[in-house]
Amino acid sequence: QVQLVESGGGLVQAGGSLRLSCAASGRTLSSYAMGWFRQAPGKEREFVAAINRSGGVTYYLDSVKGRFTISRDNAKNTVYLQMNSLKPEDTAVYYCAAATSGTYYLRSGAGDYWGQGTQVTVSL
Repeated sequence: QVQLVESGGGLVQAGGSLRLSCAASGRTLSSYAMGWFRQAPGKEREFVAAINRSGGVTYYLDSVKGRFTISRDNAKNTVYLQMNSLKPEDTAVYYCAAATSGTYYLRSGAGDYWGQGTQVTVSL
């Protein structure tokens, strides 16, 4: 029903910034709570951030609070993850996910639709 495509990843030095984008097609993004997840080599996928349908409520992994900001522009069918003060431990493939059931579903680690992922690498 909805296709998600992430972009904006790349290689940055520690302390730098990146903005990830998740563009949706097929359905309007306003129908879904949205989230970001990441997975590093040899590690489990982990929840990073979520935002509700209207954009008024957000949730974050404790280790990214104050550094990452999730936002959405429903008119553009796009969700963003602004990442500042990046650290080497932020290195991972970052995935965008959509959920019809709300942010709790995302925070539990689940999603109904997933993007292909975008690589973020933070060097020393």
